[in-house]
Amino acid sequence: MEELSKLAASSWQRTLKSSIRCSGVGLHTGDKISMELHPAAADTGVVFRRIDVASTNRDVPARYDHVGSTNMCTMLVNADGVSVSTVEHLMAALAGCEIDNVIVALDGPEVPIMDGSAEPFVFLIECAGTIELDEPRRAIQVLHPVTVRDGDSVARLEPADSFSIEFGIDFDSAAIGRQSFVMEVSPDAFKTDISRARTFGFLHEVEALRNAGLGQGGSLDNVVVVDGDEVMNHDGLRFDNEFVRHKVLDCIGDMYLAGGPLIGKFSGVRAGHGLHHKLLETLFAEDAAWTTIAMDRRMPLGAWAPEAIAATA
Repeated sequence: MEELSKLAASSWQRTLKSSIRCSGVGLHTGDKISMELHPAAADTGVVFRRIDVASTNRDVPARYDHVGSTNMCTMLVNADGVSVSTVEHLMAALAGCEIDNVIVALDGPEVPIMDGSAEPFVFLIECAGTIELDEPRRAIQVLHPVTVRDGDSVARLEPADSFSIEFGIDFDSAAIGRQSFVMEVSPDAFKTDISRARTFGFLHEVEALRNAGLGQGGSLDNVVVVDGDEVMNHDGLRFDNEFVRHKVLDCIGDMYLAGGPLIGKFSGVRAGHGLHHKLLETLFAEDAAWTTIAMDRRMPLGAWAPEAIAATA
């Protein structure tokens, strides 16, 4: 008998058991922002709601086709121009905790940065609790490889029997250098190995970022700051390779903008938000490259072909 596909820990859609609230500063705006996570019905997906705007269309779906910018973060925007920035860390936490449906209410234009990682969001989700809904999770199965490039940066998705990530980075700073990380994404692995990794930046870029209206809320409390070959944060790093782990965190969040969990292998070298978005656009532009499956249908990897799925319906 062929080995069954290794799917997520839960085959059924999940949402929060109760609402929960937090507040913090926006990394790029510097504004104090309150955020509430609310339970949502099956097939709602992740929806950001700007409660501070007057538009009748305040909801911004968390999907790749609503990405408006990838400059230093992932920004989502709806048809009326209502936007939400810096969604990637929260999206990573929702993906890692297998939350399919949630309303994210914000009174400002970006998700609070908290400590620069996804750990505070995992804590919120755990405090709120989760419940299963009466609909199966729907995953995006990669059927054949897709690759995108930008100079020496590369991102690729290829068929696999679970969601895994292989990521490599290379920086001139001796504080970072070359780092790589490989993992099969699961709730336990995300919480233990990835969620605590913080975003990072370089001291020599701070002035230019702030002149461009970015990084207004950044500090040593929410960013690992590198000055030349040294880490400036007094408490040092949480992992020896925290930098590449955070890039994996960003990747998990950006890939969740597919609209559901992925079944495939992601490989990235020097990739970032822009290339992640381009990869999803390329995947979904090729009908033969992907299909949607109900995750309660456990099938061998070789049986993921659309005609085999149709035969089981």
